[in-house]
Amino acid sequence: MALNKNVEAILNNQINKEFWSAYFYLSMSNYLNANGMPGFANWMHVQFQEEISHALKLQYFVNERGGRVILEPIAAVRTEWDGVLDIYQETLKHEEIVTGLINECVNVAMDERDHATVNFLQWFVDEQVEEEATVGEIIDQLKMFNCQGQGLYMMDKEFKARVFVDATKA
Repeated sequence: MALNKNVEAILNNQINKEFWSAYFYLSMSNYLNANGMPGFANWMHVQFQEEISHALKLQYFVNERGGRVILEPIAAVRTEWDGVLDIYQETLKHEEIVTGLINECVNVAMDERDHATVNFLQWFVDEQVEEEATVGEIIDQLKMFNCQGQGLYMMDKEFKARVFVDATKA
């Protein structure tokens, strides 16, 4: 069954948004690294890798369904923040936007009665719940010790150990 053109269009939009998200997190990683927080930089670099894998998962699906992926230019991203708390608050806002975008993809697939795409997108719906919860917990922890001292040091050290695992292939 060929991919519906409305579904193809919304998935193409999402693919491009995922690549932009990757670029955004890579910018955050570079900012954190330049500001002496290699663990937080690593955490964001893993986010970068995850967003690339999300874009590719969508790309493979569109191709498998007989659609065509159209890549757009990646718009500029922010490069400066007011510290680590600002970065994670911006991350939460961004993930909430992505949740809305994924929900819109599901809505279009449901409107077009494309059950295969609705089923496929459920992975992304679940992923967004996890993403928002994780970032919310990090913000709470950062606020607990006012982004200072041993707490910040311990989080930075812990985040150095985070590694990319391609959950899209699980």
